[in-house]
Amino acid sequence: MKKTALLIMIITLFSKIIGFGRDIVLSYYFGASSISDAYLISLTVPSVIFGLIGVGIVTAYIPMQSRVIDESGETAGSQFTSNFINIILIMTTIILIIGMIFTEPIVKMFAIGFTDETLSLTIGFTKISLFGMYFTALISIFGGFLQIKKNYIVPALVGIPFNTIVIFSTLMASKGNSNILALGTLIATASQLLLMLPFIKKTKFKYFLFVNIKDSRIIKTIYIAAPVIIGTSVNQINILVDRTIASSLAIGGISALNYASRLNNFIQGLFVTSIITAMYPMISSYASKQNFDGIKRVLGESINIITFFVLPITIGAMNFNNQVINFLFGRGAFDERAIQMTSIALFYYAIGMIGFGLREVLSRGFYSLQDTKTPMINSAIGMLLNIVLNIILSQLLGIGGLALATSISAIFTTMLLFISLRKKIGPFGMKQISISFLKILFASLVMGGLSKLSFNYLTASLSQNLSFLLAICVGVISYFVIIYFMKIEDIDIIVKAIKKKFEIGTI
Repeated sequence: MKKTALLIMIITLFSKIIGFGRDIVLSYYFGASSISDAYLISLTVPSVIFGLIGVGIVTAYIPMQSRVIDESGETAGSQFTSNFINIILIMTTIILIIGMIFTEPIVKMFAIGFTDETLSLTIGFTKISLFGMYFTALISIFGGFLQIKKNYIVPALVGIPFNTIVIFSTLMASKGNSNILALGTLIATASQLLLMLPFIKKTKFKYFLFVNIKDSRIIKTIYIAAPVIIGTSVNQINILVDRTIASSLAIGGISALNYASRLNNFIQGLFVTSIITAMYPMISSYASKQNFDGIKRVLGESINIITFFVLPITIGAMNFNNQVINFLFGRGAFDERAIQMTSIALFYYAIGMIGFGLREVLSRGFYSLQDTKTPMINSAIGMLLNIVLNIILSQLLGIGGLALATSISAIFTTMLLFISLRKKIGPFGMKQISISFLKILFASLVMGGLSKLSFNYLTASLSQNLSFLLAICVGVISYFVIIYFMKIEDIDIIVKAIKKKFEIGTI
């Protein structure tokens, strides 16, 4: 699992770097403005609406498809998947029709502060973006199908054509026609599906044109997915509340919050999603065989690996929040005001990075056991806490308050999930996990101190950006040196694997 996660991480890193290029291009030409706010809300609307279904699809589909293949064979698996696809596409069509009819009130619900030209622009963008739900539905299902077939690489690669096309469309839109932003994103979403199809064909998947909503396996899948959909809808409500409040705090507030959130999502996508992609099919297989020891082992490994990567980045982001934003986005239309708003949001998002990551891992532990109710209840608690904190902290800290509210609720709900999962499957090495956490935290704090001292010293004679890059190098080297002598079991395996690859490459 560790080697697979590492490979996916490398591919995801490349994809995410291109994704950062996408954000940098958007910030350069449109900054934190009404156009960027309109564009981001137009992407939020379909992602929130379909997000209620999309996450539930993969979460419920993977264990059920695995069971169908194990019990009835590949042909039955193709029939089940085909039926599932057809039902989801019908549901998507219904959602699309509703979205097209009620676009304006839906947009107003997402961005209460939008008026006149910004509102009109957002409505136009949203009508285009809604059609992307069809592609998103198929990508979600086929991505899960490929993971079942042990093909983790292609689902990780789909971000590359997507981000490349969005960058190109942003460049075209900067010449005067902002509608190209939405059209380009729609085409980019379709490109992800096109990349998957040849590999789906190689699996000998056969499509059947029929719909049977009475299929007991479909009913069971929907039953499993329902709490996930409700739990996901809770998370989407959090996004809705965040952006609605941000739209009334400042022009460009949504964009500032988005850029900071994208950096947080970069970390989650690179490390957390990579690990979950390799972990979830594995623990689902263990769960179907009632192998609880296997589930505990994989969960423990995943938690330690995520902590190893995410905790030092948390310290680094809090230490250098302003330098990170200035280095990545501080050019073109992205002015000093935008840098200030975004760096504040990044600082407070960083506090919850470890909570965001571990929450996803623990939720998959429940999903593999076909318990989707516990994460749903957990999400509901998190939503209520987030909304209350949003209202309070946004008055005290502005945009930063919205990010801090999200971080606090993530940490709190993660602690609740730890307690609930332990009650469900028994102890899964919390003592060892806690020891590893403290060792990694110590290494991260030392790294943070050394990198900050290096930065302060270097800025006396070098530019801020060069000093920042050199300080990062100092931090990374010091962190890995300290970790090497800490002797953390799961991390030692990764270090040995990297050393072995390096030795092979140098022969």
